[in-house]
Amino acid sequence: MGYGSGVTLFRPCIDLHDGQVKQIVGGTLSDSGETPRTHFISDRDSAWYAKRYRDDDLTGGHVIRLGPGNDQAAAAALAAWPGGLRLGGAIDGENAQRWLDAGAEAVIVTSWLFVDGRLSFERARELARQIGPERLVVDLSCREVDGVYRVATNRWQTVTETAVEADTLDALAEYCSGFLIHAASREGLQQGIDERLVSLLGEVTPLPCTYAGGGRAIEDLQRVDTLSQGRVDLVLGSALDLFGGQGVRYADCVDWNRTRAKV
Repeated sequence: MGYGSGVTLFRPCIDLHDGQVKQIVGGTLSDSGETPRTHFISDRDSAWYAKRYRDDDLTGGHVIRLGPGNDQAAAAALAAWPGGLRLGGAIDGENAQRWLDAGAEAVIVTSWLFVDGRLSFERARELARQIGPERLVVDLSCREVDGVYRVATNRWQTVTETAVEADTLDALAEYCSGFLIHAASREGLQQGIDERLVSLLGEVTPLPCTYAGGGRAIEDLQRVDTLSQGRVDLVLGSALDLFGGQGVRYADCVDWNRTRAKV
């Protein structure tokens, strides 16, 4: 059975690349040195967005460091809203506590949990022991391969054998407080959510779960709510007017959450 039925909420994001707030097409960021496809580069700093989310009481959001050169911007966002944002991007056993001390509500870990392409429950257990499972979110962003959603690591370039399924999520649930799952092939493209993945997550997640990828309209919040029976939250990024998009008004997302908080 999935996570206890509730209501789907909008979750905000701050994606950092080269120290700037950007919206990048998922999967185009790599270590090759090639410039990723970028929809939007903000003229506002990370702290501005963090303060905006704080003022609008948008909890459960995340700051992601997309590559090197983002530590200062990430720290500025966390300082603007201590305890209000989760921090991801190159998180490991060495730096997790440092980012929590810097003000992160929790850290989000992906690639470090994989050793030689295999999910290491030993690493998950050790990190949970260090910082507490309540302060750890596991990122299981994935790509569909032959009908199976498989976790993609290393900036979504390496597809592993680990499937996003009940057994995987149940086994990890002991060590974390929730999951963040991007549909890597849809991230940043505004081509619509992956409805099959959202439905799957609603069925199997034993913990709070946030989905990202393909959102393009305010109606997607209702769609995710229906498909997941209120068990999965939604990140909207590139489509937001806050990030130069034309599909979704940020104000409508704030209103959505406020209305649901009264239910």
